[in-house]
Amino acid sequence: MTRKKLLTRIGIIAIVVLALYYGSTHRGLTSNSAVSPNATTKNILIVGSTALQPLAERAGAEYEKANRNTQITVQGGGSGAGLTQVAAGSVQIGNSDIFAENSDGIDTSKIVGHKVAVVGIAPVVNKGVGLKNLTSTQLQDIFTGRVTNWKQLGGPNLTITVVNRSAGSGTRSVFEGAVLAGQAATKAQEQDSNGTVQKIVSATPGAISYLSFSYMSAQNIQALDINGVSPTRSNVETNRWRIWGYEFMYTHGKAQGETHRFITFFQSKRIQQGIVQQLGYIPLAGMKVDKNAQGKVSDR
Repeated sequence: MTRKKLLTRIGIIAIVVLALYYGSTHRGLTSNSAVSPNATTKNILIVGSTALQPLAERAGAEYEKANRNTQITVQGGGSGAGLTQVAAGSVQIGNSDIFAENSDGIDTSKIVGHKVAVVGIAPVVNKGVGLKNLTSTQLQDIFTGRVTNWKQLGGPNLTITVVNRSAGSGTRSVFEGAVLAGQAATKAQEQDSNGTVQKIVSATPGAISYLSFSYMSAQNIQALDINGVSPTRSNVETNRWRIWGYEFMYTHGKAQGETHRFITFFQSKRIQQGIVQQLGYIPLAGMKVDKNAQGKVSDR
């Protein structure tokens, strides 16, 4: 071999070695960075219950911190919308305050429910009403239209303004199932979300409606006791407070991949003992009773 050919071969070998070294070092730096620039973003779209929405948003934000390539979007619309869209396969998760079998037009064979929390619901009034307790009969009389002025119940001479939730609302279904006992609700204005109801009751003299516990702390709103029982976590856990339901995350078929990991994260002690309680929801593990789709309550 001539000297010229030998030098050429040595040069080629050196270039290859350097290229391999640089490539190895570059890949090592990339894999150790917080987020790979070539990583695929995993999207989870959640739609449905506005009662569950604040908790789902916070849990989603916590999950995103630990899983930087996952993006979670949470939207309201009510339990009916969540169940309809997840059954159609158009979202990854449909949030609901009710069992899917209690919602009309839902093919339950296509979806799977995952309990993630318990929600308490309470009647609320504008503070100007001045009452803090009603009997269950008085509450029925208001929401069926038999009583129309607070003076009839020992309050001020003020017209009762009933604010209801729209058809398809899981919060409405839970409230009416526990309070009206099959009686027809009075005709009243209907609103799509807990947040809107909260604002209207706060701003309207004589208004009454119902909210999940996580929305009850708004200014100028008074949560009502019923028959002397207060809407508290401990009373829900023992069913002394009977207006409560499960918060479900429904998936189209069995939860898989990133969706499964997120729901498992939601059910973990970190979330159940953390933001679930902080935001006014009730952890699943604390419940002393169970409730089935027919509303029958039994000891755990």
